[in-house]
Amino acid sequence: MRRRELLKAAGASLVALAAPRIGRAEKAGKLVFVPPQDLSVLDPVVTAQRTIRNHAYLVFDTLYGIDSNWTAQPQMVEGHQVEEDGLAWTLALRGGLRFHDKEPVLARDVVASIRRFAARISFANALMAATEELSAPDDRTVRFRLKRPFPHLPEALAGPGEDCVFRSGRVADIGSFFSDGRTARRRSRLVGSAATRPRRRAGS
Repeated sequence: MRRRELLKAAGASLVALAAPRIGRAEKAGKLVFVPPQDLSVLDPVVTAQRTIRNHAYLVFDTLYGIDSNWTAQPQMVEGHQVEEDGLAWTLALRGGLRFHDKEPVLARDVVASIRRFAARISFANALMAATEELSAPDDRTVRFRLKRPFPHLPEALAGPGEDCVFRSGRVADIGSFFSDGRTARRRSRLVGSAATRPRRRAGS
């Protein structure tokens, strides 16, 4: 073999070894994803880290979801009614909604969650600034009475990630989440108190 051919063959071998294994996996049907940061907290309300937010959006549930056209679609809610020239919104929760610990999701949990994440999320905060009263008339109904019309109410409750629903009374308030040094205990309580993602996704 000539020296030139030998060098070409050696070079081709090195390129093949250095090339990324695109389209290959250790096992068929298995996808391994490594985020840029460790999942240090599970509560998306207490941090703006993208990794925490993305995890929450995949695991926890929101009242509305964003479809491929960036339009809010009902997710935890079956639908809503708008009355009184846009000043009264009534949201009906879907039946069978459960938290991770199998307890039912109630409208009062939704109300408490909205108040909680609205303190940190500017869009939801703008909604609350336009809200005269937020109530839960029954276990499956959430009602907004507004001071002025807010046509983007579904978008304000659609996330992504931070607008999750947790059980009222089971999640520490924002100011004390890390204050007592019991992060692990709080974290496990948070998981058990979060509404699970349904099989049906927005726009499906």
